Amino acid sequence: MLKQIYTENAPAAIGPYAQAMLFNELLFTSGQIPVNPETGEVERREISVQAERVMKNVGAVLEAAGASFDSVIKTTCFLSDMNDFAAFNEVYGKYFTGRPARSCVAVKALPKDVLCEVEVIAVVEK
Repeated sequence: MLKQIYTENAPAAIGPYAQAMLFNELLFTSGQIPVNPETGEVERREISVQAERVMKNVGAVLEAAGASFDSVIKTTCFLSDMNDFAAFNEVYGKYFTGRPARSCVAVKALPKDVLCEVEVIAVVEK
């Protein structure tokens, strides 16, 4: 069974895609960037501030699907500058305490010129 997940507590998609898709018990989120869902604005241009907002957005999508950070089995993290790796990890570690599998890569650019983006795969217990 395939179900689209949407919450007003995370930024609306800025393109033709869903915030997340639930397939049976697996949740696949789209990448979350540091946009405040209340204002539609990108958070201050500092990696720790942007990473915190990304985690809050990821958390909102997880919650809307009936999941949590503890049910995440895989993350993919995108950084615009690998020099931000340590500061990003500090924020990341506060949320992903279960230590899911992860890929973290530097990319040339991210939407809205943000510093980080995170997508996850999680298990949703029924």
